[in-house]
Formats: sequence, C-alpha cells, structure tokens
Amino acid sequence: MRYFALIPAAGHSTRMGQPKLLMPLGDRPLILHSIDAWQRSRIDRIVVVVRSGDDVLAKVVRRAGVDLVVPGVPPPDMKASLQAVLRYIEQSFAPTGDDAFLVAPADMPRLSAAVINRLLDEHCARGESSILIPTIAGRRGHPVLFPWSLAAEVHGLKADEGLNAIVERQNRRQIPCEDLAADNEYPFADIDTPEDFRRLGGHP
Repeated sequence: MRYFALIPAAGHSTRMGQPKLLMPLGDRPLILHSIDAWQRSRIDRIVVVVRSGDDVLAKVVRRAGVDLVVPGVPPPDMKASLQAVLRYIEQSFAPTGDDAFLVAPADMPRLSAAVINRLLDEHCARGESSILIPTIAGRRGHPVLFPWSLAAEVHGLKADEGLNAIVERQNRRQIPCEDLAADNEYPFADIDTPEDFRRLGGHP
C-alpha cells in the first residue's frame, strides 16, 4: 500500500487580501506548517498544486522537498486542483487499487501527523474500500482518506459537484481522534480570514 497526500494550494486568498499561504506564522510561511505535518507522518508521497505565475509559493514548496504540480491552465477551483494532482500521480507512480490518497487544505497550520497516521493504520489494518474521516467530538475534519478506486470518481465529478459529493454517496467511516487533540491545539483549524490568522498566533 502507498499513500499520497494531495495539497491544493492554487487559490487566490481573496478574503485575506494577500497571499495567505506565504503569511508568516511563527518562523515560517503558513504552508510549511501543514507540509511539515505530512512529512512527520508515514505518508509516502506529498504533492502540492500551485497556480502558474505564483512563483514565490512554488519556490517555497520546492525547497520543502515535496512534489510540485503547476498546471498550464490555472485551476478554477479546488476540484480542478485535485484532478491535476491525481493525473500527475497516475502518470508518475502508477497507483493500484491497494493505494489511497488523502486530502487536506493547505491552510491548516495545526494539521496533525498523529491523525494522519491513525487514518493510515485504519486503512492498512482493514484493507477496506471506505472513505475515512477523522472526527473530534463528532465534528468532521481533515485529512480525509480515499481509496484509490475513487480517483476515477473525482475525475468524473459534474460541474456543480465537489469532493463532498463523493463523500456523501460512498461508504464512509468516521475515525474518532479526541485523544490526539492536545489542549488549545485543535488540529482541524484552518485559516480563512485575518481574524482566524490572529487567533492562531499570526500577525497579518
């Protein structure tokens, strides 16, 4: 079994008023916090998709030592970004039905390597075809694990459908992760607004 992390980072950060993923949080850009969590997990391959022309972000991603995908046509939404990453993995690594891919937004600075590994353990132990969704106190979070067999469904999504459409119509199982959430370190927190950024310790 191989596990691939898909990180969509081709948005425009319109609500932030500046390139969100490059904003400094602590001693490094926001995106490096989420990449670090993936790198500390047992994931086999990390692939980030960046919009063409976003050269500074692309440079930061390359320096992190992960795979970078820059589509010739900028992806109009997250679905298109994920489709581009899946095509790259299909062409480069020939995934099989035993493999799986995991998806989480790039703006999650508290993404948890422990939560990622729990999903890998659950998938590996059961060899199942269910989508796996981590939860804390009943609330769903990221990443979400998809058996590789569902990659074709991502490519076949209708114009008005997103990844959640697949989650809702396929077998899915929730994986409780309360024991992995440290005090004041909610691992599902993401950043959409300057207020979110300040709450997580940044200074936009």
